[in-house]
Parts: sequence; structure tokens; C-alpha cells
Amino acid sequence: MKILIINGPNLNLIGKREPGLYGGRMLEEINRALREQAAQMTVEIDFIQSNHEGVLVDAVHKAEEAYDGAVLNAGAYTHTSIALRDAVLAIKKPVIEVHFTNPAARERFRHSSLLAGATVGSIAGFGAESYHLALCWFYRQNDNTVK
Repeated sequence: MKILIINGPNLNLIGKREPGLYGGRMLEEINRALREQAAQMTVEIDFIQSNHEGVLVDAVHKAEEAYDGAVLNAGAYTHTSIALRDAVLAIKKPVIEVHFTNPAARERFRHSSLLAGATVGSIAGFGAESYHLALCWFYRQNDNTVK
């Protein structure tokens, strides 16, 4: 099984950006821990991070072609990108929306996710653990859902 982890704008600054909110671990550290977890599950994972909406749309399209599914943290694009929503709806592979924080507990403009209706589910509020939980879902669904 192959899963693509897609990270959107400003997530390259995780660990430096508002550590009280997002934690102090750098994205590279989080990715390393995810690789270790994936190896134990015999799941292959790749990562992409971009601050550019079109690159993220292309990554979702790539998930259709080369992966069994994707974990998507679209950052602020969660609340604004119809293009990213349409990309998720256009592919036939499962996509899980993840967030470090719980958007519903933050500013009002973060309460709405344009991705929520397009993804198979959302995991939010557990910091970097949100990604680990998403990988566990893919692992457990492997025999039934991910083909």
C-alpha cells in the first residue's frame, strides 16, 4: 500500500510557527516518525509540502495515479479552496483531511471546511498524532476499502 501525505501552506514552518498552538516538532521530525510508523505497517509513504494551491491540486491528482490514498492537511486552503475540493472529488482514491489543531475551536473563519464533504473523514486537534491516526485508518481499511 502507498499513501501520499500532502501538506499545504505554512506547514513548512511547523515547529517554529506558533509552537504553543502547533507544537515544537519540525515537519521533518514528524515525517520521520510517520516513516517509522509506516515501515512497521509495511505501508509506503511519500510527502509533498507546498505553499501553492496549484501544486497541491496536482498532488491530489498524482494520488489518483500512483497511490492508494492520501492524507491531506490543506492548512488555510481548507477554508478557501474550491479547486482543492474539486480535485479531491475528482479522484477515486480515499483522502483523509487532517489538522494539527481543532478548527472548530478556533476563529470563526476556520469553522467551515470546504474539504469535509469531499474527504472520507477528518481528524483534527491531535497535533502530529492526527497524521498517525490517518495512517492507522488506511492500514485497517487495506483489506476492505483501499484498492
